Amino acid sequence: MSETTTAPAQGSNSSPLLEVQGLKKHFPIRRGVLSRTVGQVYAVDGISFHINSGETLGLVGESGCGKSTAGKTVLKLIEPTEGTIKVNGEDITPLKKADMRPFRREMQIIFQDPYSSLNPRMSAGAIVGEPLTIHKIASGKEKEERTAALFERVGLRAEMMAKYPHEFSGGQRQRIGIARALALNPKLIIGDEPVSALDVSIQAQVINLLVDLQEEYNLSYLFIAHDLAVVEYISHRIAVMYLGKIVEMTDKTTLFTKPLHPYTEALLSAVPIPDPSIKRDKRIILKGDVPSPINPPSGCHFHTRCPYVMDQCKLEEPAYREIVPGHFVACHLHGDTPTWPLPRPEASATGA
Repeated sequence: MSETTTAPAQGSNSSPLLEVQGLKKHFPIRRGVLSRTVGQVYAVDGISFHINSGETLGLVGESGCGKSTAGKTVLKLIEPTEGTIKVNGEDITPLKKADMRPFRREMQIIFQDPYSSLNPRMSAGAIVGEPLTIHKIASGKEKEERTAALFERVGLRAEMMAKYPHEFSGGQRQRIGIARALALNPKLIIGDEPVSALDVSIQAQVINLLVDLQEEYNLSYLFIAHDLAVVEYISHRIAVMYLGKIVEMTDKTTLFTKPLHPYTEALLSAVPIPDPSIKRDKRIILKGDVPSPINPPSGCHFHTRCPYVMDQCKLEEPAYREIVPGHFVACHLHGDTPTWPLPRPEASATGA
């Protein structure tokens, strides 16, 4: 996938399209005949970020870190436990389902599995045109024309509108999902790992389509993924998530060249380099497994696997703060001045 130019993000002086503060989503664990709450799953545990108009924020991390839950909570497909979500400066956190209807037109989602997210009993044209009917935007011939235009825009022929989801390939089904998300002319689209289920060659086509649509419609994306190469290609800024928390966030160039959090460093060390002539540091192999979100570790959640762990890390949760302009990190290794490269210890867990 060759590098391309993405739409420029607006400056920090502009009001964010989306602003999230202290967002939490805890799922209760219920047991027994009376369904008593015996614990919590801390899926999202206090994250904050913003997205400007025309900007893409990549959200990366291991499976189970809370990325998808964060995306669905921002859209209020599931209700947040705590925190605030603002769209164009308006707090939508306390709004009920009926009051959320105007904001549904502003925010849409592209799901991970392009097959299970499409109704197999509806034709592709009916699926893409359904939002126009629900929001009473168009009907009859006008709806059909607008649906056909959406098909053409995402690279599908209008005559394919009569087909059903099982008659399409995976890449074509994802294009149907993108067309459905575009139907209401949203300002923000959340991509919940939208290319992870596709072949690599098809991934490139879909990613390039998303980039083109962003430039054409000035869309904002929250792009959730675990593939760092894809996130680097499409994003302006990247947030790294671990066990329900954002541990680092900055622009993509800085993140890939000067990571400040040990977890980010480990993730980047696992990215394969196609050119064998390029030498790289040894890959960092993290010890142990990701702790359970039901009982996260005390202090820094990453301390059980961190090669630089200190006593302070086990007792005190690091503050998530701006170390240098635009670069946020939650790590005790960094005081008022960031330490880079990280002081790799002699006994760090490294491998080939």
